[in-house]
Amino acid sequence: MEPKSSADSSTEPEWLTEDEQHIWRAYLHATTLLEDHLDRQLQRDAKMPHVYFGLLVKLSESPRRRLRMTELARDAKITRSRLSHAIARLEANGWVRREDCPSDKRGQFAVLTEEGLGVLERTAPGHVKAVRHALFDRLDAEQQKSLGEIMRIVAEGLQPKEAGADLPWLR
Repeated sequence: MEPKSSADSSTEPEWLTEDEQHIWRAYLHATTLLEDHLDRQLQRDAKMPHVYFGLLVKLSESPRRRLRMTELARDAKITRSRLSHAIARLEANGWVRREDCPSDKRGQFAVLTEEGLGVLERTAPGHVKAVRHALFDRLDAEQQKSLGEIMRIVAEGLQPKEAGADLPWLR
């Protein structure tokens, strides 16, 4: 997008340069293709979208393979409504169950079942292979390190530090 001319340039946004525009669009294109690639692999191998696989991973890495729903939504960066729908689908498959929180009548835990753990263990090798093929095999060690550093910087800059931030996964 080209900058618009204006008498008062202080109200104008700082438009992206041509190089920045190319970088931005390459980033968008690559991340869209990567997410689609991983989604297709998981749909083919386990009949689940990538976001569901991520939920199973989060639960598998948690003590007693369980997390409060609010914490799982925050960790997965999805709304509570979307999480509730995802957990309902995972429950229907027998991969997750909900448990009431004894200390909070309104709270619930999502718990990874043995069947869910089995699905995760069977699906993980193909998923790692897809990630490796799509991303890491295309980069040398220095590029991988740079990508990791860049993504950490971007994530840290976008992660609000103030309490009560208006984030979808906190609603």
